[in-house]
Amino acid sequence: MQALAFWRTVTVDTSDVLGRVFDLFDRLGTRFCVIGGVAVNAYVEPVVTLDLDLVIASADVPDVERHLGGFRVERFPHSVNVSADGSDLRIQIQTDPRYQAFVDRARPLDVLGLTLPVASVDDVLQGKLWAVQDPDRRASKRQKDLADIARLIERYPHLRDRVPEGVRTKLL
Repeated sequence: MQALAFWRTVTVDTSDVLGRVFDLFDRLGTRFCVIGGVAVNAYVEPVVTLDLDLVIASADVPDVERHLGGFRVERFPHSVNVSADGSDLRIQIQTDPRYQAFVDRARPLDVLGLTLPVASVDDVLQGKLWAVQDPDRRASKRQKDLADIARLIERYPHLRDRVPEGVRTKLL
């Protein structure tokens, strides 16, 4: 089974939320990049996830939000979460301004069978570091972030020096 078909099967994406969101971005000329666990998957051996984390260029966010009819949209202080009936895929659009520079440094990479703009490996690590150090984040999510950091520094040992000692001591 091809990677994209596998991902759609795992996320039970019968409504093609993934394709619909990327078609919307294409129609609107939205600049974006993949971050989070799916971005980690672009750099190392992939693991299954139901989440797709994205950053949209801040100037494009209002236009995208106006065109999200037909999706279930939840707004949070630093994200807009998009989902749809007929899919377990959760798309989280990160609106925290710290992530904005990631869009300009992104490059096209294979992400489970799709070629998408993906944040640089340095930026993916930085995003994971922010997440793992966020005290308001669920403990189970922080554990996954630690595992993603470990996966990145195993593949890219030069990144180890960018990981603060307090985080490094938590890595197995």
